[in-house]
Amino acid sequence: MFFCWLRAVRSGENQGLYLFLVLNFLNGACLFKMVRKAFKKNIQASSTDGMRSISFQDTPGQPVKRKKGPAPKMLGNEVCSVCGDKASGFHYNVLSCEGCKGFFRRSVIKSAQYSCKNNGRCEMDMYMRRKCQQCRLRKCREAGMLEQCVLSEEQIRVKKMKKNEEETARTSAVVTPTPVPEVVPLAPEQLEMIEKLVAMQKQCNKRSFIDRPKVTPWPQSQDPQNREVRQQRFAHFTELAIMSVQEIVDFAKQLPGFLELTREDQIALLKTSTIEIMLLETSRRYNPAIESITFLKDFSYNKEDFAKAGLQLEFINPIFEFSKGMNDLHLDEAEYALLIAINIFSADRPNVQDHELVERLQQPYVDALRSYIMIKRPNDHLMFPRMLMKLVSLRTLSSVHSEQVFALRLQDKKLPPLLSEIWDVHE
Repeated sequence: MFFCWLRAVRSGENQGLYLFLVLNFLNGACLFKMVRKAFKKNIQASSTDGMRSISFQDTPGQPVKRKKGPAPKMLGNEVCSVCGDKASGFHYNVLSCEGCKGFFRRSVIKSAQYSCKNNGRCEMDMYMRRKCQQCRLRKCREAGMLEQCVLSEEQIRVKKMKKNEEETARTSAVVTPTPVPEVVPLAPEQLEMIEKLVAMQKQCNKRSFIDRPKVTPWPQSQDPQNREVRQQRFAHFTELAIMSVQEIVDFAKQLPGFLELTREDQIALLKTSTIEIMLLETSRRYNPAIESITFLKDFSYNKEDFAKAGLQLEFINPIFEFSKGMNDLHLDEAEYALLIAINIFSADRPNVQDHELVERLQQPYVDALRSYIMIKRPNDHLMFPRMLMKLVSLRTLSSVHSEQVFALRLQDKKLPPLLSEIWDVHE
């Protein structure tokens, strides 16, 4: 819930509210309660500055039509008009979830043609949306999604450039002096915790490097029609993914407090955070000079290599864009380790029972990251919110990854049991 609200505030015009929310991230209180309270308290004052809600109420039996002017607030119980999942806002003229929004956009941009094994009679819900793309696209259109609302990649790029220019002009025109926060040295226990996290990560990475010879070799043949070569490439990537999952599980188990959680909460946190942590680890291995990602020191892959392994460009491009953005922040090992720990202890994950304990376990890592950044980058007061916003981006990438897993199944590419379990793929 926090990430949906934060995306809403960030995409709106009230940047002051966005900075308030991020800079007070988990500051001694439950993140969910803090953001909700701040959002409600500022919604009226924000309306005069152009802040707008991102959601509209649905009208049963009719496609939702967007009206001009401010949108009504979400009540929190709205559901997607396509699949019935929790709605995140008003997308392409319809109240829908992030998954259906992304699916419709990709389908329109690719002019995708799908087929249905049930002659187009599938009843669409949260389960069937992964099973039948034709009926899902049909339901999107029946619900009222409009293709003309989907922007092309070029239109999005132009829109972002224009927005950046406007923000730059506004920032240069009005310079508001900001008080310099007092730099407080790290407490001994914080320093010890950070050193332990970095050592744990190195140890986990070392174990993977030892297992490197067990990975199926990347085929040298360039024949795109050779089925055996394609399967070998896919096996190579899935084996690297398995090693990464094992690293993450080992790291999580060593985090202070993780084993205090019930087994159910441990599984819930790992299932939903694993792909996001894998993407964080991928970004730290990105080499901007050759636009490639390196695993286990010697295995380097560019976008073309990912595509040869069976991944879709709709998933590959966001990975590389995210990796480039993370690379631009120039984070060190301690900052990556703290981000990963914060990501693991996210109380808003589905099926988590003891939210209070998870939040309490997360708080020391948030405090340590904030203090560490203030000491390392005393002149960059926005680095802390920038880093936390990367966790928001990971939520979106995680949704795209779910679509990629479904696409792999359509290609008859069977995932190994560990990946099927961690990503909830039921054969």
